[in-house]
Amino acid sequence: MKLYPAIDVLDGRVVRLERGDFDVVTDYEADPARIAAGFAAAGADWLHLVDLSGARDGARRQTGLLGSLAATDLRIQTGGGVRHENDVAELLAAGADRVIVGSLAVKAPETVSSWIKAFGAEKIVTAFDVRVTGGIARPTASGWTVTAEEALDDLLARYAGSGLAHALVTDISKDGMLSGPNTTLYAGLADGWPDIRWQASGGVSSLDDLSALATAGADGAIVGKALYEGRFALEEGLSCLQDG
Repeated sequence: MKLYPAIDVLDGRVVRLERGDFDVVTDYEADPARIAAGFAAAGADWLHLVDLSGARDGARRQTGLLGSLAATDLRIQTGGGVRHENDVAELLAAGADRVIVGSLAVKAPETVSSWIKAFGAEKIVTAFDVRVTGGIARPTASGWTVTAEEALDDLLARYAGSGLAHALVTDISKDGMLSGPNTTLYAGLADGWPDIRWQASGGVSSLDDLSALATAGADGAIVGKALYEGRFALEEGLSCLQDG
């Protein structure tokens, strides 16, 4: 399983939101480049970069920052307010290896499927933020303010034949809470949709959580707050996955 250390950037500074709430912001660092350099030095291969400014307003997308971070040895997957095909092209041109598509992946799967075919399956990550009720995961959109009526499994069926290869799923009840990931959710996805490489996001707080996600069949884990809060070092997380 791959470990993706995360940098969430709001107006040039590294922050973390609690359950996606822009009113509950924790500031960690004024220099994203310093954090990224530390991740690279620790042995990370990938960086998960969330452009919160771009998510709020596409006109404020931080492509300059992406370009500077792409000059490191890290491969970068990034998203935040990707709404148009030109947004994907712009981010790839700026140095992204993969572009993350969130709300539109829920609202317009046919459109995103066409992007997968246009840019290639390795260049697109669909991101599904889900609300789990009664054991059923339902995708949300528009900053978690809208919950789809259809289940995640039904939405995924609409991607059949698209070549979708990478998908990130966040249980929003876990996001930024350090309460442990929803391993049952990822085990079900890995079992039901084995051709998709699943990235788990939300709740990771320990090395045991990483091991549990690997056992559940996740292909990757996004880790942010646990690193910034010192729950474990990135080197320890990478070593844990290698040893496992």
